[in-house]
Amino acid sequence: MTARIGVVTFPGSLDDRDTQRAISVAGAEPVSLWHKDKDLKQVDAVVLCGGFSYGDYLRAGAIARFSPVMDTVIEQAKAGLPVLGICNGFQILTEAHLLPGGMLGNDHLHFICRDQKLRVENADTAWTTDYTAGQEIHIPLKNMDGRYVADRRTLDELEAEGRVAFRYLDVNPNGSLNDIAGITNAAGNVVGLMPHPEHAVESLIGTGRTDGLPFFTSILKKLVNA
Repeated sequence: MTARIGVVTFPGSLDDRDTQRAISVAGAEPVSLWHKDKDLKQVDAVVLCGGFSYGDYLRAGAIARFSPVMDTVIEQAKAGLPVLGICNGFQILTEAHLLPGGMLGNDHLHFICRDQKLRVENADTAWTTDYTAGQEIHIPLKNMDGRYVADRRTLDELEAEGRVAFRYLDVNPNGSLNDIAGITNAAGNVVGLMPHPEHAVESLIGTGRTDGLPFFTSILKKLVNA
């Protein structure tokens, strides 16, 4: 049986096709999902891709969070459906309260686009088991509102519970607290990060490395072995 992974397209999404390609490269079947459709087409996992949903009006991800598809995503994520939020998808996950904290504008007030060094902090989530804790990887980063913030209590809980999934190394590109690049929920089925692993799955493009591919092979293995 081939694992089926849905990729949601919102108005303003721009990395849905890249994400579908990454899923195919990993060996799973990508399934297109439209933001107005509550039906997830019986997919085994969902990716909320990068872009500028609804033009980032109000706040990045604030309008997309109320799209009809998100009602089903939220319900099923709470029941254990694996969900990955990449960049704008991460912003949507915080707005939907599937992940704690929020995203603000970069502290330098500029859009940033660069290859970013990260450290894997948690290799036990549904999306990270093909990494090892402490592994250093390079993933493309591109955002305007990528500064992760949370109150001190939330930050302390994330750190104490091992829920920081990825941390920026060498340079903090956007002012994120505790150098946080990505986090997970307590159950480990919902993960969000600002860098773009879908742009690092083939050596011909992106960073010239395949450091992002384990996101997609991790979930594939989990689903096949479930």
